Amino acid sequence: MRLILNVIWLVLAGFGMFLGYLLAGVLMCLTVVGIPFGIAAFRIGTYALWPFGRRVVARPTAGLGSGIGNVLWLVLAGWWLALGHLLSGIALCLTVIGIPLGIASFKLVPVSLLPLGKEIVPVR
Repeated sequence: MRLILNVIWLVLAGFGMFLGYLLAGVLMCLTVVGIPFGIAAFRIGTYALWPFGRRVVARPTAGLGSGIGNVLWLVLAGWWLALGHLLSGIALCLTVIGIPLGIASFKLVPVSLLPLGKEIVPVR
């Protein structure tokens, strides 16, 4: 079932959101200071490309640096990506078949807003 959901997700929302994360990551990597943000964008982008079967958990060792970084990320790219997830989630929820995909898109909003200090792990 996860494979089917991932393939449908990839076609309807995942590839577009992946391109958004890829663009954000490339722009962030243009400066040395932005490289950690770019790496986070690439990491979350791969999750946005194929989300079913994985989940996001908070890293307990994340400290003040990730909190400050999240504020910078929110201002620079996070709210754009979150807006993309909100709009795609609303569009996906317009059909009965798209409701699980829309819910998955809504679950990506907090990660797109504050990605630092989070880790993507398999569901098992």
